Amino acid sequence: MLVFLVTFVILILFQPLMKKFGPQTPAQPPQQQQAQQQPAAAPPAQPATTQPAKPATPATGTAAAKQAAAETETVIESEFYKITFTNRGGQVKSWILKKYSDDKGNPLDIVHQSAAQQYGYPLSLFTYDENLRKQLNSALYVVNATPRGVTYEYSEGGIDVRKSFTFDDSYVAKLDILVTKNGQAVQAFPAWPGGFGDETVPASYAVERIDFHPLQPISRTWYGGSKQVERLDFKSVSGGNTLRQPMYWGGPADQYFAAIFLPDDPTNTTMVTFRNPLKIPKDLNKPDPNQMLTVDILGAAVGNVNGHTTMRFFAGPKNLQVLQATHATAVPGMEAPPDLGTLLDLGMFSFIAKPLFLWLRWTYEHWIANWGWAIVILTIIINLALLPLRLSGMKSALKTAKIQPEMKAIREKYKNIPLRDPRRAEANTKMNQEIAALMKQHGVNPAGGCLPLLIQFPFLIAFYSMLSNTTELRHASWFYLKDLSAPDPYHILPLGIVLSTYFVQKMTPQGGMDPQQQKMMNIMMPVMLGFISWNLSAGLCLYWTVGNIVAMLMQMGLNRTELGREQRALAAKRAAKKAR
Repeated sequence: MLVFLVTFVILILFQPLMKKFGPQTPAQPPQQQQAQQQPAAAPPAQPATTQPAKPATPATGTAAAKQAAAETETVIESEFYKITFTNRGGQVKSWILKKYSDDKGNPLDIVHQSAAQQYGYPLSLFTYDENLRKQLNSALYVVNATPRGVTYEYSEGGIDVRKSFTFDDSYVAKLDILVTKNGQAVQAFPAWPGGFGDETVPASYAVERIDFHPLQPISRTWYGGSKQVERLDFKSVSGGNTLRQPMYWGGPADQYFAAIFLPDDPTNTTMVTFRNPLKIPKDLNKPDPNQMLTVDILGAAVGNVNGHTTMRFFAGPKNLQVLQATHATAVPGMEAPPDLGTLLDLGMFSFIAKPLFLWLRWTYEHWIANWGWAIVILTIIINLALLPLRLSGMKSALKTAKIQPEMKAIREKYKNIPLRDPRRAEANTKMNQEIAALMKQHGVNPAGGCLPLLIQFPFLIAFYSMLSNTTELRHASWFYLKDLSAPDPYHILPLGIVLSTYFVQKMTPQGGMDPQQQKMMNIMMPVMLGFISWNLSAGLCLYWTVGNIVAMLMQMGLNRTELGREQRALAAKRAAKKAR
């Protein structure tokens, strides 16, 4: 445990070095600190372009009505995104993130087109009046486009609507929504109705959720602290349910991307959740109408309960740097507003996963610009740090083997007492006490052999969470692997885990283990680990395989020491005795 604590402290102390020698960002004025990560040479957003989607037709309606004559599209573009709006409903038809690609290598459109066609496009409006909702999202709005945004206006039959969207060179947009009916403000919430464009297989839908940060967290974690972010998976979301709870931010998210609403007035904010069924092809490469699967797709709408909604809107990757640069609106009398960093869920071992990721990213940025090799370097360092534990485990195994005859004699002394005999419980207690005293006398740690495995387990889980949720590892390549966050398509690394585990087991002398048991473990353990790792992410399998290879090299060195020779001699002696 001491080595584990030292390793963890090293990870924490390493962070100031990253800040000192890593790239420095200039201080920003307070009003700019809520913006996303911005490159120094980021080009300005390109002017919005408006193009007709179909030939114009004469306008109809009364003179008081304000509506367009035809459907048109407006494109807002910058270094980070290319967003296509339609004036039909004043909503988004396509939201392309230029720095990310889909499974086919094309720029990623985070709008889930199939879901949007059934349940509505992003930034459509949700109202509790279904007829009004249909009217607002199907009307042809009058367009006023600028280089940095677009405004849509519509009026008819006492209904007046103004939707304004303003963009900058980040993943954050400014929304201003006002709907009135006969002069009275109506609750009309901007929505992201369902899903994201990177969801292509059933497993990607299973990790969908609705995240929100309440002003005063009420949930508790397993260790008793306050839980900052509430996470609702598809089993916990009811379609059309209203969460009447003030919140700093909220919205839908999947494994790598999120659409988060950050209201200007968190105390008067509410959120409506959506959960709808969606049929998807069983095989995307060969869609067959007769072979379809039904999945749940989640969405949300967030707005001000008083009617006029002003907010910021984040639509982009769950990149830690980007998320931490985006802060909620401050509330008078409350603590400093949180950022979106907690949107990235690294699991119960996040206190290990986050430093590991920061270290991994630093290695990528300063040593070698390849995530696969960065994982290899980090794995070697971690295994070297665990070398004292491996040595301690060998010593513990040797000591245990030496006292095996005495331990066997103690058990023999009490074995004749039947299990149903009332004296059995007392005999077991005495036997355990004598064995414990014997182990203490010879300095044997009962957990010495298991401790290295127990210490490595949190690192393994932390690596799994890190590789499964960080956008940096998404589609990161290494040799034949095209995506370190996805399973190895050829299962070479899982087979590497099987073989390397077998050789590690074979090379490690087990003086205190029965030879037959050792032979069984040499086969069963690798097979079991191969089964577990078969469909795990390639990055995790790389970490596991490299760790085993390093363990093999270290074991080869340890076998040449006096301790290793003594262990092998004892194991050979026990095997010869067993053969007789």
